[in-house]
Amino acid sequence: MRLTPAIELEYRCKRLQDLMAGEGQDAVIIVQNADLFYFTGTTQSGCLYVPAQGQPIYMARKEFSRARMESGLREIVPFGSMKDIPGILAQYGYPAPKRIGMELDVVPVNFFERYKKVYPNAEYHDATPLIRQVRMIKSHYEINLMKEAADQVHRVWLRAGEVIREGATDLEIAAELEYTARKDGHQGLVRMRGFNSELFYAQIFSGTDSAVPSYADTPLGGLGLNPSFGQSAGLKRIERNEPVIIDFAGCADGYLIDQTRVFSIGAITDRLRKGYDDMLAVQRLMTELAVPGASWGAIYDQCLALAVDMGYADSFMGAKGSQVSFIGHGLGIEIDEYPFIARGFKEMTLEVGMAFAFEPKVVFPGEGAIGIENTFYLSNAGLKQITYSSEDLFILPP
Repeated sequence: MRLTPAIELEYRCKRLQDLMAGEGQDAVIIVQNADLFYFTGTTQSGCLYVPAQGQPIYMARKEFSRARMESGLREIVPFGSMKDIPGILAQYGYPAPKRIGMELDVVPVNFFERYKKVYPNAEYHDATPLIRQVRMIKSHYEINLMKEAADQVHRVWLRAGEVIREGATDLEIAAELEYTARKDGHQGLVRMRGFNSELFYAQIFSGTDSAVPSYADTPLGGLGLNPSFGQSAGLKRIERNEPVIIDFAGCADGYLIDQTRVFSIGAITDRLRKGYDDMLAVQRLMTELAVPGASWGAIYDQCLALAVDMGYADSFMGAKGSQVSFIGHGLGIEIDEYPFIARGFKEMTLEVGMAFAFEPKVVFPGEGAIGIENTFYLSNAGLKQITYSSEDLFILPP
């Protein structure tokens, strides 16, 4: 079991405190699992209290002994209920906070109202933008974990070339690839921050099913197995001369990467082949534009304009009526972190240390979907690609 180094945790909390000072926040209370893992190194139930100055206090409810073992923070104390917070803070000499930040994008309303009763006279603000800003800049430690996840997803890609066969269902192929990743240490859960956003390893589908839209905020959907989870692999059988999409999220010690590759048994149609080549061209444009200081929204606009000029106004990033307004998304512990290569983010700019997936895709209802996805990070030496499986269409013999 790999534990997050204490120096990483201390640096992350200090960066948050620096941002809190600029916003006049007295404290931030963190309770969501992904944020807890980022700032404490564990997901044991409780809350992390980050004061504007001084040591953060991790109040662990269940399980305190594991929190003590897994977290490198200095101050970890047992925690019974929210009513204990004032007494614990008093023991550390911390005054009652007047301006408190919480993760208001994800904390349930009832849960938030209970916390408000602890300090009823305090002002409460959304700390999520500050937390996202800290998390969007990856350390060398984090990038190395993402590189390990890229190794994992490369092994999944190799296995896909061995198991994809005519007559197999999409579900059977998904199960084989999920088994490969699981044996390689994948935690099985792909965390997403968005409300009602759920993923399980990947989106894997073939032919017409790859062009079926769904509720998920992704360019591809898939029919799925039943309406309770109506996305990704279903029971369609793979046929010759159709695309098989392997859109897989690798995971190493909590850190995610995203990669999409396309297979087929025999050649695909000329329209799909051209679509694939054109999406590679959109990716090349992004790599030219993605420099420090570049606007997230401007990169999106220019890549979208290229796709439209190529003739994909009604099929780029989804079928007409189901298109999404992004081409890329940050990732790390969650698969929808900053930065967003998306519409409306003109004022946000790329910075060294950011990691993101870029996924230009086109969808033709009744025929199939095609496209590419890779994970990148912006280093001091420029844009680097983390995923590395061959970008060639993998044509299997009939």
